[in-house]
Amino acid sequence: MNLFKPDKAVEEKEIFETLLESENVTIERILSPPDTVTEVSQQHHDEWVCVLQGSAKLEMSDREITLYRGDSVLIPANTAHRVLTTSHQPHCIWLAVHIL
Repeated sequence: MNLFKPDKAVEEKEIFETLLESENVTIERILSPPDTVTEVSQQHHDEWVCVLQGSAKLEMSDREITLYRGDSVLIPANTAHRVLTTSHQPHCIWLAVHIL
């Protein structure tokens, strides 16, 4: 597996790929097409996300956070959050770790 391949979304929706799943942790690779906007989400577990390629803007607890390649953020359990936008070139690739 290569975390950077494919490096472009071919559809207009995000692609979620589970890389590892265990009792307490799930690791996903997420490939976002340009200008991705998501609905507000609130999960019952912590989620750590890192931008591997491109950039993204998140709204989390009524504040905006811009993430560039290599940036990461912890989204605590029960925190309302959503993606406001993602980059065009290169497309945004995320690594997400869900901690149950």
